[in-house]
Amino acid sequence: MRVLITGGAGFIGSHLSDAMIRDGHHVAVLDDLSTGSVRNLSSVADHASFQFVEGSVLDAPLVSRLIGSADAVVHLAAAVGVRLIVDEPLRSMHTNLRGTENVLEAASGHLPRVLIASSSEVYGKSRELLHEDSDRLLGPTTVDRWSYSVAKSVSEIYAFAYWREFGVPTVVTRFFNTVGPRQTGAYGMVVPRLVAQALLGEDLTVYGDGTQTRSFCHVADVVRAQIALLEFPAAVGQVYNVGSNDQLTILDLAHRILNITGSSSSIRLVPFTETFGPLFEDVPRRSADTSKLENLLGWEPKFGIDDIIEDVMGAALEGDPGMLLGRTPVSR
Repeated sequence: MRVLITGGAGFIGSHLSDAMIRDGHHVAVLDDLSTGSVRNLSSVADHASFQFVEGSVLDAPLVSRLIGSADAVVHLAAAVGVRLIVDEPLRSMHTNLRGTENVLEAASGHLPRVLIASSSEVYGKSRELLHEDSDRLLGPTTVDRWSYSVAKSVSEIYAFAYWREFGVPTVVTRFFNTVGPRQTGAYGMVVPRLVAQALLGEDLTVYGDGTQTRSFCHVADVVRAQIALLEFPAAVGQVYNVGSNDQLTILDLAHRILNITGSSSSIRLVPFTETFGPLFEDVPRRSADTSKLENLLGWEPKFGIDDIIEDVMGAALEGDPGMLLGRTPVSR
């Protein structure tokens, strides 16, 4: 296939680019490098079947031109991370909504297969085991954190509307805390941030009381699911959770990181308001039901949380742990 990946120089997008080139596809990446880096694409940059285009998903004519020659589109470009969303909610809303609209509008004239990357954030602060038809429970509009959830929810509605009204073959994936090499903790991602703090001998800062739970999924497992969904006709018009069924508290995560890294650092509890301001709400429980994806594809994660920590640690030791915290400038 000729595949366009928006946000392809980012964490997930670069791993997807690697995998699709290995599978023999032609890959074009569109990225404005606002949070991604060409360094992430170093393994495919010189490949004859790879093209990098520096530009924004908000540039509708550019998006239309690139989609016009694509058989499939994976739309990953987004403003992500709790830190970025809280600091710049307007940028997050604008990028996530307008970018998705540009992709789908361009696709309506050419009808490539389109995979829209969404997020478990659409479920809000629901405490139940989350399946694709679960009700959503959001906080008030005065809390910036929920702007991302709303934008991703509207993006999903766009995707299904373009499928029903214009026949654009769309698939939506909701990611649950995807983690792995190349991810930075600069925008609030907890695993790379805690791993970096452990390797640097700093206190591991756990927000709140640490009892909030998350399920973490290795980026390699997420990429495998994306490719399979993109190639599977029965997936069209559907939404799928992509994540791990195993959940643990953030405090347990911190202890695992200390054990695996061999660090003598301490764990320090930090109030959410100290980092994110007074108007912030956290999600107490986030657990994925992935049975729909498993039943369709026979997919299940191959990597556990210890594997994830070891891979993030290994990547940091090969480079600079400070990069995981966003302290070291990353060259374009």
